[in-house]
Amino acid sequence: MDRAWFLPTVMWPFDMATATSVTCDRDTDPDTWFAYADANVPVTTQWDDGRHTGPAPGRVPTSSASMPSVVMAMLDDLDIHPGHRVLEVGTGTGWNAALLTHRLGPDHVTTVEVDPTVAATAENTLRAHGLHPTVITGDGLLGHPPAAPYDRIIATAGLRRVPYAWVEQTVPGGVIVAPWGTRLTNADHVVRLVVADDGKSASGRFTTPVEFMKIRSQRPERLDQAAYLPDGFPGDATTTVTTLTSHDVGFEDPIRHPFMTAAGVLVGDCVLLSDRRAGAVSVWLYALSDRSWAAGVFHDATPRTTVYQSGSRRLWDEIESAHRWWTHTGSPTCDRFGLTIDPQGEHAWLDVPTNRLDA
Repeated sequence: MDRAWFLPTVMWPFDMATATSVTCDRDTDPDTWFAYADANVPVTTQWDDGRHTGPAPGRVPTSSASMPSVVMAMLDDLDIHPGHRVLEVGTGTGWNAALLTHRLGPDHVTTVEVDPTVAATAENTLRAHGLHPTVITGDGLLGHPPAAPYDRIIATAGLRRVPYAWVEQTVPGGVIVAPWGTRLTNADHVVRLVVADDGKSASGRFTTPVEFMKIRSQRPERLDQAAYLPDGFPGDATTTVTTLTSHDVGFEDPIRHPFMTAAGVLVGDCVLLSDRRAGAVSVWLYALSDRSWAAGVFHDATPRTTVYQSGSRRLWDEIESAHRWWTHTGSPTCDRFGLTIDPQGEHAWLDVPTNRLDA
């Protein structure tokens, strides 16, 4: 199943060297287009929920073909076998559904896409290549009860909460694979959940750090930073001095730095924004439950940083506390963390499901 079959004439691959999306047109530059189509890079195929026009990249990427190595890693986590019934949430280009259908047959694959235009394009492409899975336009967070139960469910968009409906629609012992993350950053982790024998819960570990476009109903809202500082900076903030550095905490690489997994779980209802300029990283933390905030400029050559904090939550103190816990527990990497979904909601854990981590 060649990924190029499922990519549009004009697409926007992510250039790893420049960390930007670039425009590729198959009609005007086929060599570059096919080179990117075959490369191990993610490719944006839609911007701004389809409102974007023109060849230049849009504002927010809203549909894509994922990096092939990530696709294959997630399918490996899914562990499909002949006879399995699979629900895919997030059809996108249709390439992932094509891989599943090629392996399992059309009667065993259902794929759900929330965007009608994206769904129709994917279905037409699948049909053109002789592939006939069931393509549904709808809200994948609801699953698809008419074809349930499923042996496997896979999501191709980042989640901030795994819906319990997926557990209910998966057989005991079945597997759910999805990118999951917290509101602290855009980083996700692929989580592999196994449904319990009684069918009432699902639990499993994180496997791979990734970053996915977020499922549309769980996207972060645009943050009004000015509302936190109506009288300007620093307002009524108090100051403390920290010896933690940007490198210690992982501000510049929240996807790969292992502490950020712990921080996202332990410092709840909070958003982290950072910006690197001229040998320093400016960091802002904003609470989502009230107007608490914290900020500091972490200079590369300075071991101590003044941090400003305001509001009922001392957000930097929470980061420091999380970092002490993380260090004390052996600086665990993401594969020591896991997630459990049950009728009461979801909770993260370290090493074993009984060792719950609550923000």
